[in-house]
Amino acid sequence: MIAVQVSLNSIDKVKSFVNDISGFNAEFDLVSGRYVIDAKSIMGIFSLDISKPIDLNVHTDTDTEAIMAALAPYLVE
Repeated sequence: MIAVQVSLNSIDKVKSFVNDISGFNAEFDLVSGRYVIDAKSIMGIFSLDISKPIDLNVHTDTDTEAIMAALAPYLVE
């Protein structure tokens, strides 16, 4: 599992984030407090407070380098 923080603080960022991760055969969960939603769901993401960084858990053992490269524009340092 990969655990990172992402910043999705605009509508355009949310759209491009979902498009970027939808091509991967892995489970992506966004965790905000007690809420866990499917990161491939645009409507689910908008149910969260996107003004703050959100925890992202990626459940996979393959394609980790490609996934991290796709997530690079959204990562919080």
